[in-house]
Amino acid sequence: MTDVTLRQNVLDELEFEPSIDAAHIGVTAEGGVITLTGHVATYAEKDAAERAARRVKGVHAIAQEIEVRPYGTHVTADDEIAKRSISTLAWRTTVPRDAVTVRVQNGWVTLEGKVEWQYQKNAAASAIRDLAGVVSISNLIAVTPRPTSSDVKQRIEEAFRRDAELEAQAIQVNVLDGKVTLDGTVKRWSERQAAEHAAWSAAGVKSVEDHLRIG
Repeated sequence: MTDVTLRQNVLDELEFEPSIDAAHIGVTAEGGVITLTGHVATYAEKDAAERAARRVKGVHAIAQEIEVRPYGTHVTADDEIAKRSISTLAWRTTVPRDAVTVRVQNGWVTLEGKVEWQYQKNAAASAIRDLAGVVSISNLIAVTPRPTSSDVKQRIEEAFRRDAELEAQAIQVNVLDGKVTLDGTVKRWSERQAAEHAAWSAAGVKSVEDHLRIG
């Protein structure tokens, strides 16, 4: 696939996605690497644009350079964003109560604290993604799993075998002190994401390094 075709496919996907106003988003393509530029009104749109680009066949990496520029002259104050963030997190059952702290500076939200699972860390960021005034999110929440005697490597490999989308024999799993390293080759971006998800889902995982190649 040529860079010109890939760029057009990404543009078409952005136009097709109803949650995005793609009028001010620019796209360049070079060797399977997509660069997104321009501006959108909300952080949720910025995130949706990246996810839309990832869905396109042939995209191997994305450089995200979209700016968030809220419409109008009113800018939500940082203290108001912080209050709304704390309130929203309190209502999110997947985020442990009082486990996450919030700092806001010029609309940039920083999340800190400790949780036991990666999905809880992701849920915290997802909870505030759509709040008015948020221009970016730094998710610095640490994943500190409960002590476990489970064989993390075995659990991940078993998860791979259960997933119909994955060819488990093509992926090598190495685990050291809660750090999981994935090596091998997958056919599609979705397989790579499925492998990462399975790795993060195992109890005891603190970090995942994805060295999987798409080929």
